[in-house]
Amino acid sequence: MNCIDLRSDTVTRPSEGMRKAMYQAEVGDDVYCEDPTVRRLEETMAGLSGHESALFASSGTMGNLVSLLTHCGRGDAAILGAESHILFFEGGGLAAFGGILPLVADDATGLPDAAQVAAHCRPSNVHVAPARLLCVENTHNRRGGNASSPEELAGLVRVARGKGLAVHMDGARVFNAAAAWNVPLETFTKQVDSVQICLSKGLGAPVGSVICSSREFIDRARHWRKKVGGGLRQVGVLAAAGLYAIEHNAARMAEDHANAARIGEILRDGGLDVQSVRKPTNMVYFAVKNAPELASRCAGLGVLFSPADEGRVRLVTHLDVSAADAVKAAECIVREARRAG
Repeated sequence: MNCIDLRSDTVTRPSEGMRKAMYQAEVGDDVYCEDPTVRRLEETMAGLSGHESALFASSGTMGNLVSLLTHCGRGDAAILGAESHILFFEGGGLAAFGGILPLVADDATGLPDAAQVAAHCRPSNVHVAPARLLCVENTHNRRGGNASSPEELAGLVRVARGKGLAVHMDGARVFNAAAAWNVPLETFTKQVDSVQICLSKGLGAPVGSVICSSREFIDRARHWRKKVGGGLRQVGVLAAAGLYAIEHNAARMAEDHANAARIGEILRDGGLDVQSVRKPTNMVYFAVKNAPELASRCAGLGVLFSPADEGRVRLVTHLDVSAADAVKAAECIVREARRAG
């Protein structure tokens, strides 16, 4: 059975062209900074993001962790959205490895609330863990894949700067945000002090993430990457996949957004409660009484997706889901939801 896999945009398989690029990659020892393909990837991402320098990491979680460890010392505080990936899905690494205190702000709009961010920046006092960093996420996974606008981000960054905070972006899907707003990547990424960008989501590479920031920040981040076990050797075979993804897959992300929109239309027409998102991208969330049961029924018919919660489902489109697949999957979900009552 050929499955339509909507669990995540991380499930993509390398194309033949990407596999060929990986096979042909020129490699060296990256711990010695001698892998030319990694260097080329880092230079490419630094240029696209509007930053001086970049650093390859094996995952988005590692990229975020290394960034937070570079920004904050033990006992410092970082302000995070209540539903942010860093807080919700990264194992508490900021606290476990960095001794960093998370200060939580409402992020129902997709970005942490500016008033709450300001309130977390309390006057210097021996009783208070000083807030050093604001973390933003764009697009925001648990907020329906919402893409915050460049203007919304700029307003929040001004508040943060006024309070003396550095700003880190979890830009795992920032290429999707750029596609949604039809702007260059750096329109978002140049606004922040550091950004982590995944290669293994909508871009379709099998693994990898890149941190972009100033040269001085990346020099320190390289040391933290080594401490957490992220120093890799002949990793150019993976960097080549990232370079191929940027060149061939970044420009097609609007297709994923269109497929997600079509899925949402079919689900709504079928009577399902689809979450409304201000600026949707490649995700569709909908409410259902028994999400695990519906997921199991549809999996038996070749449509895979993940319950986000007991009564909520997430669907994610990507380059391995065609327009026809999107329609077929949505129609299957509607049919099985009706049968389940």
